[in-house]
Amino acid sequence: MLHNSAEGTLYLMPVWLGDHGGIEQLPPENITMASGIHLWFAENEKTARHMLRRMMPDIDLPGQEILRLDKDTTPQEVERLLDRMRGRNAGVISEAGMPGIADPGALVVRAAHRRRIKVQALTGPNSMMLALAASGLNGQRFNFHGYLPVKPPERKQAIKRIEQDALRTGAAQLFIETPYRNDALFADLIQTCAPGTELTLAIDITQPHGSTVTLPISEWAKEKPVLGKRPAVFILGRS
Repeated sequence: MLHNSAEGTLYLMPVWLGDHGGIEQLPPENITMASGIHLWFAENEKTARHMLRRMMPDIDLPGQEILRLDKDTTPQEVERLLDRMRGRNAGVISEAGMPGIADPGALVVRAAHRRRIKVQALTGPNSMMLALAASGLNGQRFNFHGYLPVKPPERKQAIKRIEQDALRTGAAQLFIETPYRNDALFADLIQTCAPGTELTLAIDITQPHGSTVTLPISEWAKEKPVLGKRPAVFILGRS
């Protein structure tokens, strides 16, 4: 048997990509699953409680056990999180979108596989896939680079490598940034990339004032948008 029948199931519970939206934006199956889970792994307890309240307005929040799972969680701590399941189902909640994608939820998922605990990802929003679908760039071949280096010289070198891969292979190259560094990253892209390289900016995906626009770098240099602290996905590609 592939899974240990004595263990519960670890559910990856997608949540909204922003503050707008209610349960109409989530599959009914997710709400049903969430209502039967009382053990949660999350980066931030306050955020997790807010998300659970959005899913289930009548939830008994004091009855929920929410344990920290973030980038600083050690392998030993991850094992202790799984020990808390004791045959119970548990859920993983990200700060936004799909757990495990550019998210520390992958730590507990990997450990769960080693223990033969069943892992089930539920349907929900994923900003990278939504951005790629709306970009018009290569949806058959793409790479996701996560967060680029923080220091400007290293970030520019990473941009050059990513652009070269995009131009050489034709594959779309996706990456993200902490929102307060969006404008610095955008400035580096304009300074570093060739004028004809295509750049997609997907901002506030699924939110009322969100947008996804693909233009050559030369056109973005004329537009000079201010991104601010809005969640964004960046994609480089060739026309």
